[in-house]
Amino acid sequence: MRAVKKINNNVAVCLDANGNELVAFGKGVGFPKMPYEITDLSRIAMTFYRVDAQTYQMLSEIPEEVLEVSAQAVLEAQRRLQGNLSPNIVFSLADHINFALERQKHYKDMKPPLDYDVKQLYPKEYEMGKYTCQLIKKELLVVLPDSEAVAIAMHFINGQQGQPEQREDDSFDDLSGRIVDFIEDYFSIKIDQDEFAFNRFLTHLRYYLKRIQSSEISDGEVNPNLLATFKKESPEVYACTQQIVNFVDGRYHTATSDDEMFYLMVYVNRIVRKLTCTEEGEE
Repeated sequence: MRAVKKINNNVAVCLDANGNELVAFGKGVGFPKMPYEITDLSRIAMTFYRVDAQTYQMLSEIPEEVLEVSAQAVLEAQRRLQGNLSPNIVFSLADHINFALERQKHYKDMKPPLDYDVKQLYPKEYEMGKYTCQLIKKELLVVLPDSEAVAIAMHFINGQQGQPEQREDDSFDDLSGRIVDFIEDYFSIKIDQDEFAFNRFLTHLRYYLKRIQSSEISDGEVNPNLLATFKKESPEVYACTQQIVNFVDGRYHTATSDDEMFYLMVYVNRIVRKLTCTEEGEE
């Protein structure tokens, strides 16, 4: 195997014996000067084929230590969980962990909504979520809120191959489609629906709708000053999210709390920020 491009010290783009491109994870595989031949294949822990350019860009933006924690967690999940995991879970989980660390740094008082069904229906995956949080604490010295175990567990639930696929609800498809159209029109952008940030937004949106319809609304957990600060620093995101909330509450005759409003703002902001930063970089 020939390493041709360094992502970081432990991740490299390689060519196999047939000239096919892959991403290799392994201790020190990206350290030597490129290109070079990897003769000791035991150094490689995981390989991933058909990685697109978007994922390469994401990998370059995620700190090396975060990728390493994600890889360790997935290796442990492969041992604990029955069935095969999608290879993309390493990338999506790393992106989620990086986002969680960023959120913890800037919004310490924010605790993601906890979905109790995950604990009951997917105990093994929930235990993997707890394990990953402990791994983050040990390796990255960051203590995430307990509710992050649920969010991380969702990656292991969704990443299992060979499981019966859950059928998308037509009403959710319609609602999410209208919300996406609204965000695109409001900011004059085109959302890449293959992006990790968008998929995370969609997952959050689904559980937000479940919570408000079942009256399990998160409230009183977010420091009111956070919402006020976000509104001041990102008035357009606030106004856009407020209109989304008004649309949802009008449709379901619900009353979205300030906590839920804040959580939704964070996800909308990340989609918009990623797109606007990309467009500015291309100018």
